Amino acid sequence: MILMSDNKEVLKYCPNYYNIVNFDFEDGDLISDKLVNIYKSYIFSVDINDTEECDRASEIDRVLSNYLNDYLFRNTLQKEIVTVRVKKDNNVLKNIVDVIIKIFFSYEEYTTRKIYISKWI
Repeated sequence: MILMSDNKEVLKYCPNYYNIVNFDFEDGDLISDKLVNIYKSYIFSVDINDTEECDRASEIDRVLSNYLNDYLFRNTLQKEIVTVRVKKDNNVLKNIVDVIIKIFFSYEEYTTRKIYISKWI
């Protein structure tokens, strides 16, 4: 059973919660609406005594914050999320969150470039 105090406690791991749930998406943007619903459902189902789940809540918070602020990531996630297949098992929500996080790390790795600053003589 999740208590109201647990909800407040999990928000400590999600500093972007209010920005995410109050963000105004374009009309008809069903993917963004579903992502926010997944986010809310997941973070409020987290067992605050499980550090792994709290870490995952922090990660999905960071990912969706980037989703709001990074147009290229938003397009990438919207394209990739519709092709994702998730096994139906005991925790479908956790599997979807893991996929979203994995897409973000893949995007971050792909778009991050090593920049070498040459020495000027």
